[in-house]
Amino acid sequence: MDDVKLFIVVRKDLKMSCGKIAVQVAHASVMAALSSQGTREFKLWLDGGQKKIVAKVQGLEELRQIEEEARKREIPVHEVVDMGLTEVPPGSVTCAALGPAPSSSLDPFTGNLKLL
Repeated sequence: MDDVKLFIVVRKDLKMSCGKIAVQVAHASVMAALSSQGTREFKLWLDGGQKKIVAKVQGLEELRQIEEEARKREIPVHEVVDMGLTEVPPGSVTCAALGPAPSSSLDPFTGNLKLL
């Protein structure tokens, strides 16, 4: 199996501050790690240094398309829905983590996204 990574996609249309983005990405990472414990991919990811890639999408529609493609490929999707206590309205989907999954599974549909 090739390298395993966690790919996190963040919505840019919400215009979150750097600090808010950092917290949302942390939420996504924790959700993905906790829900994948015990899997082969989790062990490879953990032992391999917990590689994480963070990219941006323009809005919810693009995020949903990426989530749909991940699910088709049986890649775990972990969506972060904000409580709305600070910068964004309650119920806003701010980002999603895909994986941990092999790079060869993620790269075909995430490789064209711009890094955050």
